[in-house]
Amino acid sequence: MSQPAGPHPTTVVFDLGNVLIGWDQSLPLSDRMARDEWNDFAAEAAFASLNSLADRGVPIADVIARAAYSDPRHGEIVEAYYDRFPLSLTGPIDGMAEVVAELKAAGIRLLGLSNWSAETFHHAPEVAPAINELEDIVVSGREKMIKPDPQIFHLLSQRFDLVPGRTIFVDDLQANIDAANRLGFIGLHFTGAQQLRNDLHELGLLPPRADETPAADEVPPANVEN
Repeated sequence: MSQPAGPHPTTVVFDLGNVLIGWDQSLPLSDRMARDEWNDFAAEAAFASLNSLADRGVPIADVIARAAYSDPRHGEIVEAYYDRFPLSLTGPIDGMAEVVAELKAAGIRLLGLSNWSAETFHHAPEVAPAINELEDIVVSGREKMIKPDPQIFHLLSQRFDLVPGRTIFVDDLQANIDAANRLGFIGLHFTGAQQLRNDLHELGLLPPRADETPAADEVPPANVEN
């Protein structure tokens, strides 16, 4: 975790996929392909690169056409994936709605920065309502640039008048955290709600939970009746 050297952080910027909302690319076609089959297809068709094009703002119809150009079957599968895209969203990440609510109640400014197609983004807040609690979200597909490109972080800073040294950025991909850190943000690598809560507590943004067990040396002695 990159520790702030200056004043107390005032803003938290969340990635969305697998931070606030679960995403599993194999699920839309799970009735047709086992996970291993999907993984083989994804490698053969370079699905990650195709999906990245959509995240960059390339129209999904063009992404499908590019997949079909190399292999018509690839185009059919990619088209079915986007037709069934909502099935890839697995729901809110456990514990994160509570983290968002507590930060908001504490007066922390909350924003989003997500690599996501502009054509499918509207499904996200329907599945994970905590997304609606964010003040605003920079969506890569709308801006035609993606993380970890520094330009999208510059756009984020300029649009919302952010001071990177007072802004926490939370993402599940280390490459995006590294890019944010290089630009002076306080990067937190997301591995789960509890770890994030611990990190935010260390940074002074959240108090310890009332139900957390105190350390051994903090446990008060039991009352003993004579």
